[in-house]
Amino acid sequence: MEPDLLRYFADRWSVTVADINADNGVVHVINAVLLPPKTVADIVIGSSDHNTLEAALGAAGLVNTLNGAGPYTVFAPTDGAFSALPAGTVEALLADPGGALTDILLYHVVGAKALSTDLSNDQRVVTLEDGKTVKVTINADGVFINNARVTVADINADNGVVHVINAVLLPPKTVADIIKSSTVHTILNGLLEESGLDVVLNGAGQFTVFAPTDEAFEDILTPDVTALLENNPELLELILKNHVLSGRFLSSDLSDGQGLSSLGGLKYNVTINNSGIFIYDDSKVTAPNLLSENGVVHVIDKVLIEKIAINTSDDEISDKVTISPNPANDSVQLEIDHDDLYTVELISLSGQVLMKKENILNQLKIDLDNVQSGLYFVKLSNQNTSMVKKLFRQ
Repeated sequence: MEPDLLRYFADRWSVTVADINADNGVVHVINAVLLPPKTVADIVIGSSDHNTLEAALGAAGLVNTLNGAGPYTVFAPTDGAFSALPAGTVEALLADPGGALTDILLYHVVGAKALSTDLSNDQRVVTLEDGKTVKVTINADGVFINNARVTVADINADNGVVHVINAVLLPPKTVADIIKSSTVHTILNGLLEESGLDVVLNGAGQFTVFAPTDEAFEDILTPDVTALLENNPELLELILKNHVLSGRFLSSDLSDGQGLSSLGGLKYNVTINNSGIFIYDDSKVTAPNLLSENGVVHVIDKVLIEKIAINTSDDEISDKVTISPNPANDSVQLEIDHDDLYTVELISLSGQVLMKKENILNQLKIDLDNVQSGLYFVKLSNQNTSMVKKLFRQ
């Protein structure tokens, strides 16, 4: 046997009988079964209890990482651990693999090999998720990583070790962190930072955020609305607050017809049907239950003011309706060059009906003394038609 090969076996197994010659080669007897080289990724992929973790690693592009040199320690949640998350959470994470999913998975990985014998009570172990730590607790009930119990320890691999745990570890993140790390919420994150509301959403308490995607914002941020928001920071803050609830409302806490009240004072209902969960009639929850330490984020496909901003208009009637002056100060005069009765509403950008007059024919004076500066909508409707005019209060 070659010296280098002998040293290789001597480092790993004992050769109990060497050089048993045969006509077609030689046999060496060893005291252990030889197993092919395995990485921590191989262990997860080969486990029948870690199908969800395998899919998540694949979606996030981390399989190659965990097949690398390492060493790594992986705290591996079982399929049951993922199933215990609120309904829709796994699907939401897989839908945005470059955001919260990657952060959560890296929070389960340590950049060193830590066997159970290397762990001690109250120890803090640094993970690959931006240096965030997990806490080790060892007591009479077992070994715990944060609140997850180690059910199988020390599954060795060539590049590290795997410990099976019975719960998914959630990194210490705020709802603001989730939005900031999302690849589909760059506009919302920018607006939160511009308004300073990100500081609130990074703070103590529990918040529920309905988070419109970039595509949702692009649908409403016309040049005039963008200019208005830039010149009215209080209005921007109000709009953003209307997407935030005080308290933590998971999808399982929502019910059909339930009324919600936002931090900005906007009241809206929940609709749940075979098509999904809708907020404010037509804003669909596309990814629910992105969990954080201080609340939960639900991704929605429309900004909550869009229902008013894009309300259908009858162009023929719209051309016969004038509002003057516009922009206005104390009051405006509404003129309707059409002989029909209308219900007239003054609606804020947040969706609040500030004034409602019925059976209006031809003209109406709208008092603005108690109306703050900003963009508003004057809505005219009857059983035949509906239309909206923009009104700027100076």
